[in-house]
Amino acid sequence: MSAARKLAAILAADVVGYSRLMGEDEAGTAQAVRERREATEPIVAAHGGRIFKTMGDGIFIEFPSVVSAVECALAIQGMMAARNEAVAPERRLLYRIGVHLGDVLVEGEDLLGDGVNIAARLEGVAEPGGVAITASAYDHVRGRVEADFVDLGEKSLKNIARPVCVYSVNRRSAAPARRPDAAHAAGPPRLSIVVLPFANIGGGPEQDYFVDGVTESLTTDLSRIAGAFVIAGNTAFVYKGKPIDARQIGRELGVRYVLEDSVQRGGERMRVNVQLIEAETGAHLWAERFDKPVADLFDMQDEIVSRIANQLRAEIVSAEARRAERAANPDALDFWLRGFAELNKGVTPDHLTRAREMFGKALASDPDNVNAMIGAVFVETIFAQIYLLDDRDQRLDEAEQLVVRALSSAPSDPRAHYCLGVIYILTKRAERAIEELRLALSLDPNLAFAHAHIGFAKTALGRAAEGVGWLRKSVESNRNYPVAQFHYAAALALTGAIEEARREAQAGLAMTPAFTIRRYCDGAISDNPRYIEQRERIIDGLRLAGLPAG
Repeated sequence: MSAARKLAAILAADVVGYSRLMGEDEAGTAQAVRERREATEPIVAAHGGRIFKTMGDGIFIEFPSVVSAVECALAIQGMMAARNEAVAPERRLLYRIGVHLGDVLVEGEDLLGDGVNIAARLEGVAEPGGVAITASAYDHVRGRVEADFVDLGEKSLKNIARPVCVYSVNRRSAAPARRPDAAHAAGPPRLSIVVLPFANIGGGPEQDYFVDGVTESLTTDLSRIAGAFVIAGNTAFVYKGKPIDARQIGRELGVRYVLEDSVQRGGERMRVNVQLIEAETGAHLWAERFDKPVADLFDMQDEIVSRIANQLRAEIVSAEARRAERAANPDALDFWLRGFAELNKGVTPDHLTRAREMFGKALASDPDNVNAMIGAVFVETIFAQIYLLDDRDQRLDEAEQLVVRALSSAPSDPRAHYCLGVIYILTKRAERAIEELRLALSLDPNLAFAHAHIGFAKTALGRAAEGVGWLRKSVESNRNYPVAQFHYAAALALTGAIEEARREAQAGLAMTPAFTIRRYCDGAISDNPRYIEQRERIIDGLRLAGLPAG
């Protein structure tokens, strides 16, 4: 019986100068390679790829579409470039990537044969930080990928019998931006921050692992903020155990914000203190204390990191929005920051209207700005959810078109996948919504709203027991979102946990005292009998949880 064969797009990548880097710093290089590989995983998943082999510094990925493979290669190189900005040139990790479309031999989960070998040899032809593809791949992607291709001619690849025609690929540059004014050109990048290693106050070795883990996880999660410039963890750890002067650190690392923190254990409780400092002035902008019982340290680590990351995003955006309001010649980023700062102030008609205006100005300044597209879509989904749209169907249709356009430019953006998932819920496509929201969470586990909407969709589909878990994650990650609290209360009540449901309902009412079941009913988004049946199930849960009828 002959072995199975198939046609596949293969992406091969390895680290430039890996042996030299390992010789200079074996432990640091191994950790950095591991971190970069972990960072590629959600990008690969978003493009439909499958990692089928890793070898030291090398990685091999299979794609059903060569277009997806090339888009993924460009996205990975973009991520690598962003992470290298804060690293000294001699310590930067650079990938070479090769993509080939060819016949492969299937052996279980592994792929073999010339289709894999050519991709592996091809990455050696690519420039450091670059992407090279074969003519077979080029024939399928030209005109379908926003990139510039340069014909490098035929290349002889090691252990490949015949020369291969090769093209280099570069992401097409956007239209030149207008020259920033002096206020923007000077100083550190906006949304730039370093997370200093958490101080372990009076803790033993076990707690030290926990402390370092929180630092690393928070650094990774903050790097997901759109437009963020986050100093790499290995650079920040240089300051571990040293006296902190935020202004000096800001100058040395070129950042606007410094997060300093400490962990202290007392008996069976763990206390985490964090404070955000403006590096230029040394002023304390925000501080928070998390006091938790010690059960499973690493489960607690996930919850603490999630809550800090969510609150910190809002604080940094608000701080930058205040700067943006003073800008003499605001640009798209200024308007985007001001838009999200309005949303952070509260979900009211006035704040939503001002946010919509800011995102509109951002798009007028830069029509291809992905952040502005997502911000505009986000506003429309909130308007629809709190029942403030007269032209709801048209608005949601336009929002869906806009978010699809955003995803064509940024297929790995978790916020865009989240917004598309919400649109699917609002347009009665709950099963597709759950898939899209799961993808958003795979790209950013701290999207508390995505947890909430999966829970809402599952509860509406009659799967309240499943919905409880997702809604609980949302509430634990962000306790300032009353809609999630009410749906959580309804889901708990429908599973028989009446007392707990009533406690959560009261917590939601403390934030939104005007909520009533009548107002919830008035906001029905469809007359479809199946939708009404699902909605009635949630309303039954709200009644059982003791929420006012109104």
